[in-house]
Amino acid sequence: MAMLKKYGLLWCLTAAALFFAGSTCLSANDVWYTERVAVIAYHHIDDRVKGDVTITTERLHDQLADLMDRGYHFITLQQFRDYLSGGEVPSNAVLVTFDDGYRSFYTNAYPILVQLNIPAVNFVITGNLDQPLQSRIPSLSREEIREMAGSGSPIDFQCHTDRLHDKSPDGQALLTARMNHGDAAESEPEYTKRITDDTNRCTAKLSELGEQPVDAFAFPFGVYDKQSGALLQAAGIRYAFTTVPGIADRSTDPMQIPRINAGSPFVKTNSLNNLIIRKLHRPQP
Repeated sequence: MAMLKKYGLLWCLTAAALFFAGSTCLSANDVWYTERVAVIAYHHIDDRVKGDVTITTERLHDQLADLMDRGYHFITLQQFRDYLSGGEVPSNAVLVTFDDGYRSFYTNAYPILVQLNIPAVNFVITGNLDQPLQSRIPSLSREEIREMAGSGSPIDFQCHTDRLHDKSPDGQALLTARMNHGDAAESEPEYTKRITDDTNRCTAKLSELGEQPVDAFAFPFGVYDKQSGALLQAAGIRYAFTTVPGIADRSTDPMQIPRINAGSPFVKTNSLNNLIIRKLHRPQP
């Protein structure tokens, strides 16, 4: 609870300070785009571990601070929902997302988000909530999610499946694969029930931990198809995020929202801006 009180206060204290500090330089920054949203994606934030989707705390801080200095505006998931329904967003709008619900979000990323007053979404694998320290990479606990969701901070926790963030023995993503039961292949009703039940478990577990609506989903491994998307929608998911690079606009299918990978060690501090600008001038997926 100490972290709750500390960061709950910091959200309030930094908001005014960052507004006035940023307002002196935003007029000198270009308007890169309007009426569009760049959704950026991170995974693991760790100063010791190296990997394709792991970056250091310093890199995370410097990337976000660099975007802020260039005049990017960070929005909440609710603002993004409103935008897709016709609402307005600021110029150079960015939505920050994290996948997998790692504990490093709480220990390493959350303090930076508080310091910079930046909203974010974390897509959680809820099957890890029962034993969060037993997962391959330690995961968020229920208490940590409650603390961050209840601190007054604009942090959302959304679905990354309950127990379907894995692959079948033949290497297919469980969300779209048809499982084998002995010599018999999974029937369509069995497949429908498996996806629906898992999604319902995921949304129910997260709904118990905060007051935000749980209606967004990140596809494990970025793998999806028309049928899996339809089943997610039938289970109450309204927004699904892919790993397809691109910039979202109001014509974007809300069940196929593109994202830009910012969490690679190859994405340097000042190159995230370049990635975003490059996607503005390429055909959208």
